[in-house]
Amino acid sequence: MRFLHLGVGLLLLLSAQHAPAVVIPSPECQTQCGDVEIQYPFGIGDSCSLSAYYNISCEVQEDNVYKPILYGVEVLNISLIHSTIRVLNHISTYCYNSSSGAMETNPWTFNANGFPYRFSDVHNKFTVIGCNTLAYIMDSDGTGYQSGCVSTCNNKSDLVDGSCSGMGCCQTAIPKGMGYYDVSFDGGFNTSNIWRFSRCSYAVLMEAEAFNFSTTYINTTKFNDTNIGRAPVVMDWAIGNVTTSCEVAERNETGTYACLSRNSECLVSPNGPGYLCNCSKGYEGNPYVLGGCHDVDECKNNPCPSGGICHNTPGDYWCSCRAGRKFTSQNNTCSIDTGLVIVISALFGYMIIQKRKLNQVKQEYFREHGGMILFERMRSEKGLAFTVFSEAELTQATNNYDKSRIIGKGGHGTVYKGIVKGNTPVAIKRCALIDERQKKEFGQEMLILSQINHKNIVKLVGCCLEVEVPMLVKNQALEISFSTLLRIAHEAAEGLNFLHSYASPPIIHGDVKTANILLDENYMAKVSDFGASMLAPSDKEQYVTMVQGTCGYLDPEYMQACQLTEKSDVYSFGVILLEVLTGQEPLKLDGPETQRSLSSNFLIAMKENNLDPILPSHIKGQESNELIRGLAQLAKQCLDMSGINRPSMKEIADELGRLRKLSLHPWVQLDVEMETQNLLDGASTASFQIEGATTGYPTQDGENLPMNPRSSYYAR
Repeated sequence: MRFLHLGVGLLLLLSAQHAPAVVIPSPECQTQCGDVEIQYPFGIGDSCSLSAYYNISCEVQEDNVYKPILYGVEVLNISLIHSTIRVLNHISTYCYNSSSGAMETNPWTFNANGFPYRFSDVHNKFTVIGCNTLAYIMDSDGTGYQSGCVSTCNNKSDLVDGSCSGMGCCQTAIPKGMGYYDVSFDGGFNTSNIWRFSRCSYAVLMEAEAFNFSTTYINTTKFNDTNIGRAPVVMDWAIGNVTTSCEVAERNETGTYACLSRNSECLVSPNGPGYLCNCSKGYEGNPYVLGGCHDVDECKNNPCPSGGICHNTPGDYWCSCRAGRKFTSQNNTCSIDTGLVIVISALFGYMIIQKRKLNQVKQEYFREHGGMILFERMRSEKGLAFTVFSEAELTQATNNYDKSRIIGKGGHGTVYKGIVKGNTPVAIKRCALIDERQKKEFGQEMLILSQINHKNIVKLVGCCLEVEVPMLVKNQALEISFSTLLRIAHEAAEGLNFLHSYASPPIIHGDVKTANILLDENYMAKVSDFGASMLAPSDKEQYVTMVQGTCGYLDPEYMQACQLTEKSDVYSFGVILLEVLTGQEPLKLDGPETQRSLSSNFLIAMKENNLDPILPSHIKGQESNELIRGLAQLAKQCLDMSGINRPSMKEIADELGRLRKLSLHPWVQLDVEMETQNLLDGASTASFQIEGATTGYPTQDGENLPMNPRSSYYAR
């Protein structure tokens, strides 16, 4: 693995950190390298830059052309206004070697931590190219960010120039504050079977604006050959370190304040530690050098109205009108200087402004507390009955939202266990700090839950609107099980089948996972959390503009096309069946590359007719081969890459019902000693334990619920 660390010249950096004053560049300093302008605080040579952090060398490259190099990477250009620097970043590759018959990986790690550089979250995207690839990007040395991007295609006719939506090309955004990243490829996706058409896959963090997908990138090495295996990436830069704020820097106690121009100002860095310098309003130039910011002559472009006269002033300008007219700055006009007209115009303008403010207040009130309007509509149209709780009631019910009352967390909020009046146990969902999208999701979940009445779907009891972030109150659900996982999976399948087949209109859950299958006081499975759900569109061409869900459960077809269907829920449910079958997490980003994706490992095992490596050892001998084989086959059908080939939730529920009978009737159990054929030619018997326990699982009250006497496992 190649590893880039901006650590060259350590002694120079240490000396720069203790420099007594800001370096003032000499007029003799070189300001050009090749066709790139080098502006201070950057410079060529120690005495020409602010510190060693910004020291650039001008070197002759292989093409006999001088190019600027910063700590081993080529600089394309520097922007003082935007505080960015564009450099060439290495492309990670994953290629099939037809001679050795093996996949060869060449991943890339970029580490700028400890330096005043961060990858721009505004200008860059993690870009993956290939016809059968899943690549991951991780910032394990900084923000803790982890994500992935999958790209697939069958042949070149599937691809479109300029399109990067999952067919041959995939892109995903990064968070703020990243100064480190590394790339890895999922071994379950490779080009060993398509190498004659597409031998290599690529992954790189690069400038999104500089990228335009070409279909030739799939069957040639053109993408990697461009810039000799590199692509442009934009990095934000700043002055100082994590402890250097504008308030501290402006005191200039150490004589190192970098905003030297008189007409400059200090700004907080929007991406990472440190500060920036900018010319004050009405000035332009270089704020890092004495006299670098000079006045902008706005009158060159005559911003005044027709007939007006522009007067330039230091940092500003003003307009005047000819005799008999008066300049109005609000609308930039020279109007008749009549007092009554001015008064009437002012009053009229004031009324318009106040009316707009009133409308804005009403709209904001509707968004923040306006669930009442939705409730009134639900009551009048649906005849629904529910309780509107006060904030004090829910605070008391959850013991002031005590941490011990938390029974679930997710992307849409936190769920607390509570007891409301009448000693009714409930689950109280408190939404996270809400934004516009989450407000829609809250209303969507409330609307969906109000229309559903099924034994395996959580029931809406009421809500609270007295707070800034509204809350839902549902019948209590516990993340705990004393019955078999097979029964829980069967009941969850029945709930999803109801949403798909009997709700009117049908409802797609959108975030099916184990954390969203809760148990009530009778330990019956309840499907919950409809924040990502949507009503099934009548127009099959309707697309979702933002991919939602949970990594490890996401339907690859949904990630490619952004089209949410019932079969997306089916894929996610297939991952749940794998968790039941293997007791493993759906995605392990901290393990070996080839073992990170549970679904990939399972499908490979099924293809090789050998489930033994992924089945827990203690499942063997406890369940029949027919039961294990049936669960495995059902999970495989659910995980089919093509949604049209997956079964419906009704078919899944029926099959789980049939498989449950195998575990209920002892005469279908096979005698292990008499078994002569291994399960799928890989294992003769199987048993399992999910994150094993041997005595029981403690409830919120400290009691241990008994486990199934036939098994030794419990549900998370």
